[in-house]
Amino acid sequence: MKKRSDNSPPREVTSNQSDLHPNLVTTVNKHLRHRFQKPYADHNIEAFKQACAWLAERPSPIILDSFCGTGESSRQLARQFPSAVVIGVDKSAARLQRHQVQSDETVDNYLLLRADVDDFWRLAAEANWRLQQHYLLYPNPWPKSAQLQYRVHGSAVFPALLQLGGMVTLRSNWKLYAEEFATALTLAGYKALARPYLPEKTITAFERKYHLAEQALWECRCAINSGS
Repeated sequence: MKKRSDNSPPREVTSNQSDLHPNLVTTVNKHLRHRFQKPYADHNIEAFKQACAWLAERPSPIILDSFCGTGESSRQLARQFPSAVVIGVDKSAARLQRHQVQSDETVDNYLLLRADVDDFWRLAAEANWRLQQHYLLYPNPWPKSAQLQYRVHGSAVFPALLQLGGMVTLRSNWKLYAEEFATALTLAGYKALARPYLPEKTITAFERKYHLAEQALWECRCAINSGS
C-alpha cells in the first residue's frame, strides 16, 4: 500500500451526507430550466481562443479532459487515442506546471490549458463544440452536504456539459459522488449508472494513489447525444 509523505495511507472521503443529497433533484431540475449567465473571466476567454486556434490546425475528434491536474491523464489519453486531439483543462497553474513528459517520446495531439471549466464549458457549448469523449477524473468531491453546488452535477454549468455531448466518463473514490452524477444524468433524460471501477492501468496520480491504497473506485459512463 502506497503511503503519503507522512507515512499514512491516502484518506478516504468522509461526509456528513449518507445518501443522495435531499436537494439533488430540485437543484438539477432548476439548472436544467435556467441558463447560467455569469460573465466570462478574461483569462478563460483567452484560454478558449488558444484552444480554438490550436484546433483549427487539427481537424480531429475532440476529447476534453476536465480537471486534468498535472496533465498526466491528458497525455495518457492522447497516447490511447492517437486519431483524436485531447484538451486538458485545469484551473491551477501550479498543477499544470508540474506536467512531465518523456524525452524519448513525442505525443503532439494534446494541449494543456489553464482555465475554469465554469467558463470553458459554456464557451465551448456556445461555439457548438461536439465532443467525442469527455473525461472528469476524480474531481474534488466537495463532500459536505452544504457543498452540493460545487459538485459537477449540482453546478449551474451542468447543462453546458450536456450540450457538449460525447461519451462522458466520471470517476471518483466516493461512491455517492458517482451515484449523484448518474442520477443527474438520468434526470436529464439519459441512462446512467455508477459502477465499481478497477483500472487495468492507472492514468492519473489520484487514480494510482487510491488504487494502490486499495480504496474502492467508482465510474459512471454515459453517451450523451447533445442534439436531444
